[in-house]
Amino acid sequence: MTSEKTSAQRRAAVVIGTTAGLIGWLALVELTSGILQGYYVPLISDIVKHLGIHDADYNWFEAAQLLVSALVVPVLAKLGDMFGHKRILLIATAVTALSTWWLAFAGDFTTYLLAFALQGFYVVWLPLEVALIFDRGRRTGTAASGTRRAAGLLVVALEAGAIVGAVGAGLLFEALGGDVTLTLLVPAVAVTLVFFAILFGVPESEPVPGRSLDGVGFTLLALGLLLITSGLTFLRLNGVGTWWVWVLIAVGVLAFLPFGRWELRQADPAIDLRVLRRPTMWPVQLTAGLIGISLLGAQAPLSTYAGTDPANGYGLGLSAGQRSILIGAYLISMIVGALLFPLVSSWLTPRVTLIGAAFLVAIGYLMFLPFHLQTWEVFTNMAIAGIGSGALVGALPAAAAAAAPRGQTGVATALTNTTKTIGGSFASAVFGVVLLAGAATVTATAASLFGYMLVWTICGLGALVAAVLLFFVPRLAFADPEPALE
Repeated sequence: MTSEKTSAQRRAAVVIGTTAGLIGWLALVELTSGILQGYYVPLISDIVKHLGIHDADYNWFEAAQLLVSALVVPVLAKLGDMFGHKRILLIATAVTALSTWWLAFAGDFTTYLLAFALQGFYVVWLPLEVALIFDRGRRTGTAASGTRRAAGLLVVALEAGAIVGAVGAGLLFEALGGDVTLTLLVPAVAVTLVFFAILFGVPESEPVPGRSLDGVGFTLLALGLLLITSGLTFLRLNGVGTWWVWVLIAVGVLAFLPFGRWELRQADPAIDLRVLRRPTMWPVQLTAGLIGISLLGAQAPLSTYAGTDPANGYGLGLSAGQRSILIGAYLISMIVGALLFPLVSSWLTPRVTLIGAAFLVAIGYLMFLPFHLQTWEVFTNMAIAGIGSGALVGALPAAAAAAAPRGQTGVATALTNTTKTIGGSFASAVFGVVLLAGAATVTATAASLFGYMLVWTICGLGALVAAVLLFFVPRLAFADPEPALE
């Protein structure tokens, strides 16, 4: 008996050591993901001049990437469940690397649009990484808690990369004499190196045999997502008065009716709706969408508010450099939240900690309503919301993985990203409209205070609804299974 226990302990130690090494390699991947997300933003004006286009045209690049990521992430995640998550992670990284090299040499609107859109394959990295870690953790019986800790570390790497990318891009651009092509080569090199890090450092997961790809289901899903995200993009660009935009969105929503009927008849569906309606799953997916409203939609309004001249009666009047510091502080608060989540979860329960994180996001944004005139007030609000957001970014895909049956972790984690993207698309479209409301009543090009109040209210109430939904999750959900008694 003693020798059997010793042998089991050795095997567990090997698995734990392998998992630690896996997390280290995947942290490099997320560091690069953060660099991609932060690198291009400070260079937008220079890229626009380089391509000979207008500032407003850059919106099409972001919209195209958002659309591609929404379409490919569910399919790639399912392929990961079928053939191995490392294999699909390598494919997604190769496409991202090739498109990032293409970006560096793109010299016109069309080529840059295509390259930037294909770069959206990197969005599937985090769901596949969470699935890899969860698969490895199954062998020690600590998949749920281990994935929460690992996801927190990956979010730390992601946000650190975003800070490095945002700061480094401007410095490198100046150091390279304002050469756009040379500056854009840096992220291409980073993604290429990450491909080899995955190839040689990351072990493969164990896919469940006998799986199949539901082509019809994914086609119907892609059609619905395409119509909805396109409609939301055109809503932001064309305004609420454009009737055909609403038709696009309505048809996209209706496309999910035949999708649902088809999926319920399949033995191996694209999205298992029976799993999705479990009390451990549907609140998590809805929470991802609701948190996406503030996480992806509120950053631009916060930045423009911080730069608004106080002569309007509101705004902070911060310079570009000062706004960068404020955004950097927000990203650091997200890092704090990501690190705190697994620690607090071990004291309380994952469910209670998720609820607390959602309440922090709600409190942070609703505090903007009375407190928004001083820089320290805005900083405090953003820090509170940032801690909650940072916890949720890593916790939601980890919770979805814990709630999913074996063989569906990739799809479950990817769905949190898809719903978050849809929530962010909705928020970007709506916020773009509401910030124009009453804009003519203030000086220059500043948006109205009413518009900002509405943005903060929507973000706060969305997070509040998410917190309430999480109460429907069973009390001990997302926890490790109890060890068997000997």
